[in-house]
Amino acid sequence: MEVDLKGSETTTPGRKSQSAVTGSARKVKDNAADWHNLILKWDRLNDEGSTMANKIVNLGFNKSSQKEMQVMMEGQDTSASSNSENAFENSRELEEECDKLLRVVDKMTRIVSKMEKLVSSEKGIIDLETFQYGTGGRQTPLFQTWPTSQFDVSSELYEAYKQELTLKRAILQELAHTTNPDLSMVYLSCWLYQPYTDDRAKLLLEGLLLETGHRPI
Repeated sequence: MEVDLKGSETTTPGRKSQSAVTGSARKVKDNAADWHNLILKWDRLNDEGSTMANKIVNLGFNKSSQKEMQVMMEGQDTSASSNSENAFENSRELEEECDKLLRVVDKMTRIVSKMEKLVSSEKGIIDLETFQYGTGGRQTPLFQTWPTSQFDVSSELYEAYKQELTLKRAILQELAHTTNPDLSMVYLSCWLYQPYTDDRAKLLLEGLLLETGHRPI
């Protein structure tokens, strides 16, 4: 479920209410909420895709087994028709699951595209602040302690998810054609555990949400 962090407001002792933020601070706060919601959507799609990927692997193994059975049963007409029907049904179901996984990757592609726009927005804010206050930045931070330049963590988050998307596309291309069980397990593990969006990415997001007041301190 998408969480509307843009509507959440907190007050930090000694600071003005976060509901009063305007200008660059308001935009940074909204961008942080967008990051949170995009990553929630990504994680949901990753779980859906993992289920589909597992099914594709199982169907692929069944298809290989049926081919081997057909070779063994050549010349025995009693079961040829039944095996042919099973193979056709298996191939049809495999194709359907591959199409579903493709749609998941397409949605992930759109999410990464939105992440790229958030990075551009953050860079625009940083450039504006540099123009207004110089390279040293403003004397009072926008929120808690971060200088404005530190909100460029968005770039690191974007790069992590862009690399993860590249991996997802590679898995999509190879998964249905792999007959090696060990390699299939590697693909499934990589899809599920997402090596590029590691604990570092999670910490970056949590730090961003804490700094902008979306998480209580």
